[in-house]
Amino acid sequence: MPDLALERAARALVCGVDEAGRGPWAGPVLAAAVMFAPALPDELVRSIDDSKKLSPARREQLLPLILSCARVGVGAASVEEIDTFNILEATMKAMARAVRTLNRSGPSPELALIDGNRAPALPCPARAVVRGDGSSLSIAAASIVAKVSRDRLMRLLARRHPGYGWERNMGYGTPEHREALARLGPNPFHRRSFAPIQAYLSNT
Repeated sequence: MPDLALERAARALVCGVDEAGRGPWAGPVLAAAVMFAPALPDELVRSIDDSKKLSPARREQLLPLILSCARVGVGAASVEEIDTFNILEATMKAMARAVRTLNRSGPSPELALIDGNRAPALPCPARAVVRGDGSSLSIAAASIVAKVSRDRLMRLLARRHPGYGWERNMGYGTPEHREALARLGPNPFHRRSFAPIQAYLSNT
């Protein structure tokens, strides 16, 4: 389970940063930055985990608890940016935007803990933490915020572009999504730089 050992060892104002949506065929990639208050409820510390290990309902339950105990920034990179720069660079942009949004709400972090093996360019020092969502409470909380935020966005996009099942698959390449793509073709929120979308376009 993640804890605050990395944050406390830093002896600084620390935020955790994580993303959601690198793998889907459609939709933007979102990132969140979370900076916790000095004192946290035991319930929150015991409950937070890597978002991938939590059910959608549990993530939704934890979001207001996180927001009540932390400053949060959310950033996104559009489908156009994903197709222009590639998904890794777009993810770095989303993370940097999340930290900049966090900065506008109070004191800036003195260190950013980034989930993964690469850190974006930030106005503060940054440390990449491989599997950070399983070790840092701040990163794990950011993973929940990013995932819930993106899932909500994909449900909204599903209303505008029905038929792909985005309210269930969140843009990932499920059989339902693949069948709908063959039947309906791509829409403006499909990532044309991704191989499955390229394959469809090259065959039409």
